[in-house]
Formats: sequence, C-alpha cells, structure tokens
Amino acid sequence: MEQLFSDEYFMRKALEEARNAFDEDEVPVGCVVVCQNRIIARSHNFTERLNDVTAHAEMQAITAAANQLGGKYLNECVLYVTVEPCVMCAGALNWSQIGKIVWGARDEKRGYTNVGQNLLHPKTVVRSGVLEKEAAELMKQFFARKRI
Repeated sequence: MEQLFSDEYFMRKALEEARNAFDEDEVPVGCVVVCQNRIIARSHNFTERLNDVTAHAEMQAITAAANQLGGKYLNECVLYVTVEPCVMCAGALNWSQIGKIVWGARDEKRGYTNVGQNLLHPKTVVRSGVLEKEAAELMKQFFARKRI
C-alpha cells in the first residue's frame, strides 16, 4: 500500500499533468512542486500552445512555485517530473537550488544526464525511475499517435 505522501503519490499527480498535456497535444511531460508535503505548483508542457521552446513543464512549475513562495530559491522543495529534465531545465533547477528532484522515465536523447550530473546544484538530491513505466508508456503513446 502506498503512503499518502510518498514519492509515488506525488509522481501520480505529475502524471495527471502529463495526461493533461497529452490531451492538449503537447509532449506529455507533467510536473508538480511540493513544499512541506503540499503541492504549491503544477504544470505540464506548454510549448505548442505558447509557441515557446522554453515553456517546458519544469520551467513553468519553477516560476509558479517561486511566485507562490515569494522568493526565487526552492531549496526546501521537491520537484516531481514524469520525464528526466533536459539540460535547459536542469540549469534552471540549479539556479533555483531545488532541494530534491524526482523523475520518472529517462530521456535517452535530451536528458541532462547525457551531459553530466554536475548540471544540478551540488546539494540537490535526485531520485530517478519513480513510476518509470507509466511515464514512458505515455510518451510512447503520444509519439506513436504522431506517426499515424
């Protein structure tokens, strides 16, 4: 049985955001930011809707969380994202000094780990592979639908 406030619980909330992206014909990446066991920000990709290559789920969630907290540093927060952050998002997460990142599916082509682990703030804790199969399956379904 899953604990109420486990990494899996919050990743399921990020997956809900990813499904929203899928339904809006956006690449299905979803994200939530948690502070003191409470979701303070949620987002998904908006790159198509906003015609903006920087409108990734993480970028939107970082901005929303900083606004919610009234400060730019998220060192007391956890970011849950369904797919491994890209280099751009990893850089922004570094600047935010996020306390922990939990991601689901690996991004073989554009994930930040392809470049190196040092893109994140040295104090940031990372957990990967949480609900990986669910997140990867959603991405596969999305891109399979695009190829039809």
